[in-house]
Amino acid sequence: MTNAGRWSLLYFSLSMFALANVATGQESNPFAGDSKAARAGEYEFRINCAFCHGLGARGGGRGPDLSKAVKRHGSSDADIFHTISGGVAGTAMPANGTNGQGVGMTDAEIWQIITYLRSIEVKAPAASSGSAAHGKQLFEGDASCSNCHMVNGKGGRLGPDLSGVSISRTTSALSESVRNPSQHLAWGLTEATKEFAQEYRSVTVVAEDGKQIKGVTLNEDQFTVQIMDMAQGIHSFDKSKLRSFRETRESLMPAYSEKDLSEQDLKDILAYLASLGAE
Repeated sequence: MTNAGRWSLLYFSLSMFALANVATGQESNPFAGDSKAARAGEYEFRINCAFCHGLGARGGGRGPDLSKAVKRHGSSDADIFHTISGGVAGTAMPANGTNGQGVGMTDAEIWQIITYLRSIEVKAPAASSGSAAHGKQLFEGDASCSNCHMVNGKGGRLGPDLSGVSISRTTSALSESVRNPSQHLAWGLTEATKEFAQEYRSVTVVAEDGKQIKGVTLNEDQFTVQIMDMAQGIHSFDKSKLRSFRETRESLMPAYSEKDLSEQDLKDILAYLASLGAE
């Protein structure tokens, strides 16, 4: 038997042992530290998870960054296994086998994905070079972020709540969202790959009385639409009575160039958001 054959037989035997452990319902990863399982997990991740979490698991589209040691819905191997298996109620995270991609993964394949995530995990993220204190001043003051974004129950409602955004998004993804906020709302992206949910899609209507209102959609069905305008007022319309109804995936958030917001000021704001996630 060749060396390659011996390794394949050994790995097959270990896999059968691991599968037997899975069958008993154990909560620990039978593939922990197994580099070959990690490579198999990377393959499974690309097929099943990268669509939302991005290649490399550093976040993308709607899914959070999974390379961080602290996960929002539990950080132990067992927690992650249950998150993948059962999904997360009230979020875009589906239960295994319910995302329309085949019949779902086996328990062994889920453990392999967890092994892959452990292999790329960032134990200690690089220290921020920004000032959280100055970032807070900018967020609530000159940069006007709090006019539209809420943190810890305070601020506007026109944009996404940013209280825990540093847990789910990488610093580079957040920076990109400030410099180019419409990028992940572009036409052609499916619902699951958009950075934020439908309610942040921009809409402009002309009402029956000729009044034009621009804002974001909160709720919409075939016959009615509910809109939050730029002053965060709520309006409900019967679509059949509107003079016009136009929606775009251009974010209402302005793109902040370095002229509008220096690189250091952006780092300070991101440091402030990171400090919220650490609380």
